[in-house]
Amino acid sequence: MNRRPTGRLVRTAAGSDLVLTRTFRASAEDVWASVTEPERTARWYGPWKGDAAPGRTIQVQMAFEEEAPWTAMHIDACDPPRRLALSATDESGTWRLELLLSETDGSTELRFVQHLDTEEQIGEIGPGWEYYLDMLVAARDGSPQPDFDAYYPAMKAYFVELAAGD
Repeated sequence: MNRRPTGRLVRTAAGSDLVLTRTFRASAEDVWASVTEPERTARWYGPWKGDAAPGRTIQVQMAFEEEAPWTAMHIDACDPPRRLALSATDESGTWRLELLLSETDGSTELRFVQHLDTEEQIGEIGPGWEYYLDMLVAARDGSPQPDFDAYYPAMKAYFVELAAGD
């Protein structure tokens, strides 16, 4: 299947935000469960363990990555079912993420935001998040999981061009 990138780059006073959206014919509470309950996150990203609360750190498994590593993620903010903010630091740098949900007329928009410290790796980061959000879509609607090869390197140029355009 030919996938099309949807990400946008929004420049703010604090830097740049990579923004991707998906819309679900479901309540915000149901979509929230898909992105916060460990047995449901396991279907599209990976399970997590720990005491989940603002200010706490949980362990998240990246189940669809090579060697399925575990990583520590700090819960910066949690306002169910509207906003979840997480941060992590690894060998690639600091990841500051937000999941923002808004429901209108039985549909929920999930706006995924990565607050970027630099746009340098956007050609790799953007396709990865497109893939994971489409994994979420597949997990929710029962469709086949997407193939990462349809995202990277296929979408790299799109995201590099986003960063180059002013």
